[in-house]
Amino acid sequence: MTKKQKIRTLVILGVLLVLIIIGIILTNGQYEKHETIKEVMRDAVLHEDGKIRFFGLSANPSVVSGFIVTCIILLFALIVRLFFLPRFKEVPGKFQLLIETWVETFRNLAEGNSKHINKFLGAYVFAAGSYIFVGTCFELFGIQFETIKGNSIALPAPLADINGAISIGVLSYLVILSGGIAGNKLKGVGLTLKEFSLPISMSFRLFGALLSGALVTELVYFYINLSFGLPVVVGLLFTALHALIQAYVLCMLTTVFYGEVSEPVAKKEKKKKDKKTKAKVMEEL
Repeated sequence: MTKKQKIRTLVILGVLLVLIIIGIILTNGQYEKHETIKEVMRDAVLHEDGKIRFFGLSANPSVVSGFIVTCIILLFALIVRLFFLPRFKEVPGKFQLLIETWVETFRNLAEGNSKHINKFLGAYVFAAGSYIFVGTCFELFGIQFETIKGNSIALPAPLADINGAISIGVLSYLVILSGGIAGNKLKGVGLTLKEFSLPISMSFRLFGALLSGALVTELVYFYINLSFGLPVVVGLLFTALHALIQAYVLCMLTTVFYGEVSEPVAKKEKKKKDKKTKAKVMEEL
């Protein structure tokens, strides 16, 4: 970067900073807070005062977000299957390369951590990871709905609700259990049930990570002195990072535990014996 470019960048940043300060000064005292910060935080977690009408029923906004995200993913998959997949070539274009990289990432994750049974596992982590990523990024669009009380609310991420996080955590645990049954029959059930705290840890890890980003964003929006420009940076940073990290973490944990319980017990015992033999040989030497 040349000196002129550096100076130009500094000038632009300085002008933006001045505009933000002017905006804060001009709007100071011209707003009303209808809720305290405590009520804002509570509604972000429990959605008690933010329920919306959904087919005539009172529903949590995260449930509506979940249905919309599911429809978006299914529609996108249908369009790709009907219009793009038949046109894929040996030398991929940009869109084909993106799709292939997306699929290969999850397939390699499944094959790398579960070498015995991994076809269904690859499909599951692909679906779960895609849902977590798209669902987390969904809140960036700020789709507005009217609550039962007549207030406006932006639809949150589906997994920002504890029920959604528990659902995907329990589903991942059931997938791990199916791997144990497929690989070791009843012994696999025992191996899986030993990790009884796994669905709880996965659920609360996912929920806590996504909720922390939502709470920080709400906190920034609540205080007028911080609500010029900064929420855009904070929202994008927390949402993008959580979308990538949480999708990877849940898929990684699922594939690792799936690989452990699906590995044949006889091979595990053989590996342990080989390790003991090697240890004895090393001691003798």
